[in-house]
Amino acid sequence: MKRARILLVTILFATLAHAEVKQSAADGFLVAFSAPVAATPAKAYASIAQIQHWWSDEHTWSGKATNLSLKAEAGGCFCERWKDGSVEHGRVIMALPDRLLRLDAALGPLQEFALKGILSFGIETGDDGATQLTVEYRVNGASASGLDTFAPQVDAMLGAQVARLVRYIDTGNAEQPVAAPPPDPSAAARAATLGEWAAQAAAEKSTNPKNAKATAPPKPAKKP
Repeated sequence: MKRARILLVTILFATLAHAEVKQSAADGFLVAFSAPVAATPAKAYASIAQIQHWWSDEHTWSGKATNLSLKAEAGGCFCERWKDGSVEHGRVIMALPDRLLRLDAALGPLQEFALKGILSFGIETGDDGATQLTVEYRVNGASASGLDTFAPQVDAMLGAQVARLVRYIDTGNAEQPVAAPPPDPSAAARAATLGEWAAQAAAEKSTNPKNAKATAPPKPAKKP
């Protein structure tokens, strides 16, 4: 039942989540994501700050998301610290509990290009009472930066992180659920055939007891 629910959550994200490169130019781009989450605004907001539990290992400098931390208050660091170094991925510039968390963050390789990146996590409650998560990432720089070429890559990277965040909010586990392998039709056919043979053998034995005696192994001869 739990696996079925996780799969349903994944399907819902794939079908209902809206991802879009809203703007793309040489001097800047804006990507946005929106998805419903099965949680209260308070839980969704708290989950965002638990970034070490939902951010992907692939998009860290140390290779381990457990080295990440995010303090959800103005000036709070979205940082990564490990034995051989540390990095500030971003810094919180606005924190409105249960509503908005906004960071100044030039993520990953964008950092070395002296770009300005604003990452916003918005939480709203619809008229039906459902919680909606919206994530927007706006990056600006000089026209020579050629940021329009970065937009599709950033969209794919951040989209994967948002998908993990939604799964973490909904299920407490950011990992993609592993679907059960499809049944082997040949195995089912073999089992059916063996079942038929067993049934036929049982029927013959019940209708003709002599056959059972005839097939029984001979008794060893008595010694004189």
